Amino acid sequence: MRASAGERERVEALYAWERRLQRQGVARIAGVDEAGRGPLAGPVTAAAVILPPGLFIAGLNDSKKVPPARRRELAAVIKKESLAWGIGWVSVKEIDCLNILAASRWAMRRALSALAIRPDHVLIDGMELPGLKIPQTPLVGGDALSASIAAASILAKVARDELMVAYDAVFQGYGLAGNKGYPTREHREALRRLGPCALHRRSFKH
Repeated sequence: MRASAGERERVEALYAWERRLQRQGVARIAGVDEAGRGPLAGPVTAAAVILPPGLFIAGLNDSKKVPPARRRELAAVIKKESLAWGIGWVSVKEIDCLNILAASRWAMRRALSALAIRPDHVLIDGMELPGLKIPQTPLVGGDALSASIAAASILAKVARDELMVAYDAVFQGYGLAGNKGYPTREHREALRRLGPCALHRRSFKH
């Protein structure tokens, strides 16, 4: 599908932070984002993506603003066209042992470690990674400000959603394929009826 002039302008505007760093001589820029901080069940997932400079991907946006079917299409394009991408996971047990903020940071570190190419700079959605030995810039609302972070948000969301759909066949009755572990009314009713399963975060209020 051919993108409209407005859509092309919107996507190209997402490269403002990348272009700023490139003007400073930074070549490989990784965007990092996570999915799954708010659910009652399942892991927290992060993705890291290094895009080629100026790559145009029609529809690239914050994953929360993209319909599920389109997210899956975009994820396939991002994996094919990116210079490198990686996914990081932190399990339910690790979330309960740490806390969700620390777990999110660990997922991001693991996503960065999974990259086949070491980035020169990291753009991170909403938080800083203490002790990271790569220059970094935390951006609040970064998935709407940076193409690299937007791409990472899509990969993280798609990877986690696919896992939760698979878990639905194992941990039946909670509607995980639909709610992805988030605290919907139906999910809370299932918890009251069935109690928590091994996938539920015991440190979260159910």
